[in-house]
Amino acid sequence: MDIVSILETLAEQGVTALVKADGERTLERSRPWTFVASGEPLGGQVVRVDAASLEACLAAAVPRLRALGVSVPE
Repeated sequence: MDIVSILETLAEQGVTALVKADGERTLERSRPWTFVASGEPLGGQVVRVDAASLEACLAAAVPRLRALGVSVPE
């Protein structure tokens, strides 16, 4: 998955998206990556995923975004 393409496509549709790598959670050996998306195209829903890797975040978030009617590139 190309995160830049995904973020650009979401922004073009009016979705606000954020990717975060949390150093404190990395040190705790927790799920340091977070993906959050919100905005009108999601119908008031917020999609948030915390995971061990960015790839895992996107693997969980993309199907949820598509289910809410948002176009996301492969």
